[in-house]
Order: sequence, then structure tokens, then C-alpha cells
Amino acid sequence: MEKKTKINSPCDERCPVRASLSLLSGKWTLMILFQINNGVMRYGELKRAVTGISEKMLIQELNMLVENKLVSKKVYPQIPPKVEYRLTELGLKTLPIVDQLAQFGLENLV
Repeated sequence: MEKKTKINSPCDERCPVRASLSLLSGKWTLMILFQINNGVMRYGELKRAVTGISEKMLIQELNMLVENKLVSKKVYPQIPPKVEYRLTELGLKTLPIVDQLAQFGLENLV
């Protein structure tokens, strides 16, 4: 019986794993996506939910997520400012990945 081995193509600029990691590789990215999930969250809620993240880092990560079209940002013209974040269609596609990582963590690490 011959054993078939899977041959992966090189991880060059067309590599799908590299493309996915470029969108999801931030230290806080998956935790932010996990917190927003199917809902809508305001900046302060995210700051409290993602413990350990600095304000500067949260702003950078959120801007990157908006730029990569994983998260949408809605700013209300009022004082004090009200900003809401929600996952886009593309962002919602990441939820099964985040859920699998959470499940792996529950089963093996926590």
C-alpha cells in the first residue's frame, strides 16, 4: 500500500496561508474579533473586554481591521463621540476560525 503525501506549494506572495495571516496576525486581532462577534460594540466596551491592551494598540488594531474590511466603524455626530464597531461579511467569515481556536484552548490549554 502506497502512502500518499500532500505536497504544499511554497509560501510565496500567492500563498493562501500567508494572505490569511496578513489579515489575522496582529497580537490582538483575533481577540477583538472574538469580542465583537455577531454584535455591535463601542470602543469603551472593547477596551474593557480585551484586557491588557493599551488604548494606542486598540486604536491601531481597530483601524487595521477597518482598513482590511473585517470590521466596520460607525461614528455618530454627537458629543461625547459615539463610535460603534461590528464585523463585516468578511469579518463574520473569521468567526469559525476564532471559534476553533477558542475550542482548542478550552480543550488543551485552560
